[in-house]
Amino acid sequence: MLIEAGCVCEKAKGSHTKWMHPKCANKLILPGKDGADAKPNQKNDVLDYLRKILEEE
Repeated sequence: MLIEAGCVCEKAKGSHTKWMHPKCANKLILPGKDGADAKPNQKNDVLDYLRKILEEE
């Protein structure tokens, strides 16, 4: 979902990934391995980040 919105994984440290979008000053850090099931609060964080991207456009 983040990739489809134009986000890129800036870097990863351990099991955390840092996502950024060129039009949004904020970054999103997600814990957990890639491909693992997201917890409800992580899903909400992703949706909030996507809303911020839409507001910036």
